[in-house]
Amino acid sequence: MARPREFDEEAALDAATAHFWSHGYEATSVRDLATSMGITSASLYNAFGDKRGLYERALERYVERGFRERVRRFEHHLPPREAIAAFFAEIIELSVSDPHRKGCLIVNSAMELAPHDKDFHRVLNGVLKDMQAFFLRCVSAGQKDGSIASSLPADDIAKMLLASLMGLRVLARVNPQRALLEGAARPVLAMIGVDTQTKRADKRRKKA
Repeated sequence: MARPREFDEEAALDAATAHFWSHGYEATSVRDLATSMGITSASLYNAFGDKRGLYERALERYVERGFRERVRRFEHHLPPREAIAAFFAEIIELSVSDPHRKGCLIVNSAMELAPHDKDFHRVLNGVLKDMQAFFLRCVSAGQKDGSIASSLPADDIAKMLLASLMGLRVLARVNPQRALLEGAARPVLAMIGVDTQTKRADKRRKKA
């Protein structure tokens, strides 16, 4: 009979995710992970396998609690165009409120691991395809109900939104200033009919 875990596996995985997010994959040792998780190296291997296996679990947890949760919350409760706008707004808010400038674990992993690791490239490419699919569903629905113009193919707009999102995440690691990030997102959102000028005026009135 297998022995029960002597530690909180969920909490340990959260700690590992946080450490990978802050320090990256290559710069993190198994000892670093065990220390941050509050367990021994032997317990880490027994529960999660090697460092690579733990990283895959951590990345999947990050995707589930971030991107996928956000999609469920916005796509199913907001009109298509507003769902996209809310998605970008929340990403910008997360970026400007992070004092450590950790950025996005998905983007960090894509830059650090995907270029030279076929397995991680496959995993991360799958996540990016899921992001593009979210944008495509929203744009297609918006074009169908008339809230988003049909002058460009929905697939092209979805790709543009994905590229803009990834660019924002990289930019935020260097200069996470609200005015900069919102200014970068504004023309992209305007292309799908988001009234960014009204939003800016509303913010100015609230500050007055």
